[in-house]
Parts: sequence; structure tokens; C-alpha cells
Amino acid sequence: IDVKTWRAVGAWTWGAGDAGDVCGICRIAYDGCPPDAKFPGDDSPVVWGRCGHAFHLQCITKWLSGNAQDAPRCPICRGAWEFKE
Repeated sequence: IDVKTWRAVGAWTWGAGDAGDVCGICRIAYDGCPPDAKFPGDDSPVVWGRCGHAFHLQCITKWLSGNAQDAPRCPICRGAWEFKE
């Protein structure tokens, strides 16, 4: 076999959860573009809480700022929210 041409195609993924998993707040795939971001990728990183739940950074930031009077809580399990380092 002689290879005459080669066309490579690349793809990226955040590696958050299983294929088809979505952000629990905006319901858009982790690799997709959340409502407050212009482009997917570095503009919309995925972050995890100590509880193990993942969200787009813009989504969890908006969620936490909307509930500023209370202690920050995970929207999925209602446990105390802390960003996982």
C-alpha cells in the first residue's frame, strides 16, 4: 500500500464524565459552548467541585452569584460547594 495523501483531523475534549454528559446547569455538553461564552474551549472551561460534580465555569459562577445570601451549594447534591483543586 502506498499512501498518496494524508489528511489528519484532530478533536479535543475536556474529559469530563462520559461521552454525552452535559453541564447540570445549562444542559449543554461539556465540549459545547455554554450560553455566556462566545466559543467552546478555553473560554468555557469545565470545573469540578469537591463533591465530584462538574459544570462549565460560567454556569457555576452565575449559579453561585445568584445564591449569594446563602452558603454556596452544589446545584446537584446541595452539598457545600468548594472548587476542587
